[in-house]
Amino acid sequence: MTTMLKSLRRERKMTQGNLAKIFHISQTSVSKYETGEAVPDLETVVRMADFFGVSLDEFVVREGK
Repeated sequence: MTTMLKSLRRERKMTQGNLAKIFHISQTSVSKYETGEAVPDLETVVRMADFFGVSLDEFVVREGK
């Protein structure tokens, strides 16, 4: 999910701060998700996949394929 999140965020020309505001989380959390230092809870993962218009499979499992 780490590179997928970063890639989708950049495609939308969003900063980590922009994304953090939308999901009511800290910019530090977004940074940690993108580097693999932390993993968002399932609800946040589902909301992010919906926001970016991708399936959970694409967002989480198929990364890098």
